[in-house]
Amino acid sequence: MNTTEKALKERIKELTCLYEVSSIIGNTNLDLIEDTLKAVAFSVKKAFQYPENTVVMVSIDSLSISTDEQARQDLKMASHIKIFNKNKGKLIVGLDTSHSKTIHFLKEEQLLLDNVALKVGSLLERIEIQKSEASLKRQMEHADRLVTLGELTAGIAHELNTPLANILGFAELMKSDLDPHTKLSDDVDKIIKNAIFSREVVKKLMFFSCEMPQKMTMVNIVPSIKNAINLLDATFRKEQVKYIVKIEEEELWLRADPIQLTQIMFNLLMNAIYFSPKDGLVTIEALSTKKHIILIISDEGKGFLPNELEKVFQPFFTTKPIGEGAGLGLSVVHGIVASHKGSITAENNIKKGAIFTIKLPKDVL
Repeated sequence: MNTTEKALKERIKELTCLYEVSSIIGNTNLDLIEDTLKAVAFSVKKAFQYPENTVVMVSIDSLSISTDEQARQDLKMASHIKIFNKNKGKLIVGLDTSHSKTIHFLKEEQLLLDNVALKVGSLLERIEIQKSEASLKRQMEHADRLVTLGELTAGIAHELNTPLANILGFAELMKSDLDPHTKLSDDVDKIIKNAIFSREVVKKLMFFSCEMPQKMTMVNIVPSIKNAINLLDATFRKEQVKYIVKIEEEELWLRADPIQLTQIMFNLLMNAIYFSPKDGLVTIEALSTKKHIILIISDEGKGFLPNELEKVFQPFFTTKPIGEGAGLGLSVVHGIVASHKGSITAENNIKKGAIFTIKLPKDVL
């Protein structure tokens, strides 16, 4: 075979490879990305001048694929895999020259590798876009559900307020006419206590639906955080849970309702303490960006199951045993944060436990 024929044969192999790679990527199942990259690697291997001496590797983040992990590699060429113009991995080809020192890479093979790396990068960009779209869709659906629940709970709270006030008022009038040492007086006491408890539940529903009046003022959140922690110090010690505060600045100012800020802290910290194991660590962080104050509270508890993360801010949803929680604490926090035009997210820690991140604008218009 003369030089021209040999060169033509190599160009045909390279074009065939590009066609194959395009077909593989075009028909890929996004749930089987590893299989797709493996097929691409073997297609590239066939396209090189000495396929029997060639090994192709794909390395992206924690994913590593090779056509032959034991192959010797005397020569190497590589091309970066870019995702949104950032290097996220490499497409590497190794060549075993032990059988003949005359074999080498062709300059056209580097161009082929660059083209394939470009196609792989485009595929991974498409996957990232689809993941982002799916995530955004879930967030929008979740927000819509919370808005609907907010409207529903606001209606329920208003409907319950008047009869509860009547029950409480008439029960207190009745008690004033009774001998305090009779069983009837004790029964009326129970009515009063349960009416007060029900009124507190209604208040929490109104917090969730942003129906509670607010007194907005400029507040330095640092003392508020430290005061809440100091008040809960005895609870931390009783439950044998440790805590650490990571706040580098002495002043973090924002416009907010100071009482509601304290309620956010109490609810999140009590939740963290409840789910923390003995000697577990609760971390409280606060920091400032140009427009926001960010508050992060994490624990070392059991974290959330995937289906729990979708419902965590819904009223009456709780992962606590029956009788140990009404499922309103986190929904109240969500309502307060929403009324301050902020956002709150819940996610699992990488190692263990849960992380709540609150982002509050410094100035609510």
